[in-house]
Amino acid sequence: MASIATKEFTHKPLKEEIYDALHRQIIVGTYEPGDWLRQEEIAGKMGVSMTPVREALDLLVAKGIAERVPYRGVRVREMSTKDVVEAYGMRLFLEAMIARETALNITPDQLKKLEEIMAEMDRHVELSEMPQERQLSREFHAAIAEASGNNLLIQLYAIVSNAFPDWLLYEALYRKPELLSGSVVQTHDEHTAILDAFKQHNPDLAVKVSLEHVMESGKWLETYRDIPGTLLREKEKQVSHLIKKTK
Repeated sequence: MASIATKEFTHKPLKEEIYDALHRQIIVGTYEPGDWLRQEEIAGKMGVSMTPVREALDLLVAKGIAERVPYRGVRVREMSTKDVVEAYGMRLFLEAMIARETALNITPDQLKKLEEIMAEMDRHVELSEMPQERQLSREFHAAIAEASGNNLLIQLYAIVSNAFPDWLLYEALYRKPELLSGSVVQTHDEHTAILDAFKQHNPDLAVKVSLEHVMESGKWLETYRDIPGTLLREKEKQVSHLIKKTK
């Protein structure tokens, strides 16, 4: 049975501390897909009341990491190969559309916000900090969507990003910690390339580097989550025409 060690909480709201702890346990594999997250059990092991635990479980559900089953409770989300491939394809399309509009519409203040998120990410590079790094990465991409100025794209991106199993990719880092330093550097470089394209207000370049960034996730899905590469490449072919040659 999965368990969580009691921890000393910091200045964050209690529900977020519990969320971080649960999130960490999920991506390291203590809780596996399909495992139930028992509110009473978690509250007892952490020495907290059930209210912040319930709120933390709500956060896990909202972020697509867990799912609520009526009359049963909350469990770690199970994703079929079909689910993962469909989410990957939608992520590719939306990233391309958002990148183009953001490159044309982003403001200096929004560029500054992206830089601040990146700077914060650079301070979270240890294996134990991967839940925070993952959250910051999600904030980075959500801020890009917000900068597009397209309300429908923003709403669609929120849905698709919650469906995309990026937390499964982080789980691979716990199984293979030797990958961590290279992954952190690569993510930083890819985010920098995206930010530079926005600074240039170059939509074609923004689309290119944004899709390349998501396709790197596709390689991880294939290598470390055993998602068939043929299915992932098919989704990539569907957006390949959106990548134009850039100088």
